Amino acid sequence: MATMADVARSAGVSVATVSHVLNRTRPVLPHTRQAVLDAVEELGYTTNTLARSLVTARTRSIGLAVSAISNPYFTEILQGVEAAALEHGYSLLIADPHDDPEHERTVVQLLHERRVDGMIVAPSADPRELLAYLGRHDVPAVFLDRLVGAPDDRPRFDQVCADNAEPTSRLVTHLAGLGHRRIGLVAGRPGLSTTSERITGYRTGLAFGGLPYDERLLVHGDSESAGAEQATAALLSLAVPPTALVTGNNAMTIGALRALRAHGLSVPGDIAMCCFDDFAWADLFSPRLTAIAQPSRDIGAQAVRVLLERLDEPDRPARTVRLPCTFVHRTSCGCPEEPGRSVQGEQPEQSAQSERGTVA
Repeated sequence: MATMADVARSAGVSVATVSHVLNRTRPVLPHTRQAVLDAVEELGYTTNTLARSLVTARTRSIGLAVSAISNPYFTEILQGVEAAALEHGYSLLIADPHDDPEHERTVVQLLHERRVDGMIVAPSADPRELLAYLGRHDVPAVFLDRLVGAPDDRPRFDQVCADNAEPTSRLVTHLAGLGHRRIGLVAGRPGLSTTSERITGYRTGLAFGGLPYDERLLVHGDSESAGAEQATAALLSLAVPPTALVTGNNAMTIGALRALRAHGLSVPGDIAMCCFDDFAWADLFSPRLTAIAQPSRDIGAQAVRVLLERLDEPDRPARTVRLPCTFVHRTSCGCPEEPGRSVQGEQPEQSAQSERGTVA
């Protein structure tokens, strides 16, 4: 079996240079790097990960604890995490906490026992056990998508997420601008920061549109399709139901559409709809769904970068990184399929099929 010394002799460099190339610990001239990689290929050298971890006290692995991996949003985040991890020479161990606080703590402990260098976690609505474990064992961690603590608090852990309030407000003001006076919200699971921030955006949008807040028009779909179907049915049973609907994530959009179909209602003919979360087939629905698109892959990749910075600088202050979303204007809101339409500051030359304006 070839050794690192064999690779060094074949490439005409030092063992230290081979180590820097393979471990990406120091920049190496391109022709030198290529010579090392050619020697690795020719000799069939493979890195002894166990031996390296014993020397460096690192396994070059990252634990990822994300619920509902079947959700397209989290699937895209996973792709971003995986690509960034591989780019930096890290492997990925994945666990699904099922949004259950007790199970969340268990899977995080299992990942920690696998000696991952750090973790990326999408926390549950009750992360107290998670926080206690990470703090007690001083585990480098980044919270993904969902924040922990009040927005104005100094975070205990690094956090990466999208903007939530302002994009939701934009959906509501867009519907209000189209003449809707009763706009319902199917919100996510109580206790999640994404849910509370999108509710804040909903109420802000109502205020901007000159509309009163009516608590009967806000229902919780618990971030799932089945819950959203029931919640939407409750909205439709009101004496004066909403004429427009905002859904809090892509799974709840599917549930809301099922409820509308069950009640014989069409979109946007009978009720307008906008949704938070764009997804691959949103453009294939009839009507095509007006949505807020989150930079899912960028969120995942940024979480990896923030975690690696934390590993390099363990004592630096924790920070929260927010990435901007995009307003994707289609036709479920009731706007016509009209090229060149300008919506809330977007450029007139953009077509309705691909109108995209950055939400800062």
